[in-house]
Amino acid sequence: MARGKSARLRAIWKLRCPRCLVGRVFLTDHWREMRTFYACPACGVVYGRENGYFTGAMIFSYAIGVPFAVVLFGMIWLVAGIGLGWPFEWLFLATLIALLPFGPALFRYSRVVWMHFDRVVDSDPENETYVPVGQAPRRGD
Repeated sequence: MARGKSARLRAIWKLRCPRCLVGRVFLTDHWREMRTFYACPACGVVYGRENGYFTGAMIFSYAIGVPFAVVLFGMIWLVAGIGLGWPFEWLFLATLIALLPFGPALFRYSRVVWMHFDRVVDSDPENETYVPVGQAPRRGD
């Protein structure tokens, strides 16, 4: 199990477990899948430490989503604002509509980034809960 920065970034990109960097977090790799495993199928670490654990993922959702929305707005402004002369209200509405398909990916990546951040900041094994591999309930929250 490589523990370098590149291995962790690859695990985030592939939506993998923050502990072993191998097990899947979501039931399938389909981009619209929102259901998570209760625990890692590879190492057995429970993903949600306690109730409200994923509230911290909202911070990462905001940190990922706002710059993405700004870039998307800029691209729409270049095409429709300058080229077509749309007013600001139409540009804003077009940006909101263009952001909708990215919601599931933002949800998935913000959760995984939060879990990896939490693992790096608080890597004490005593703060983690484990279940025997193969005996975890299939779905989490």
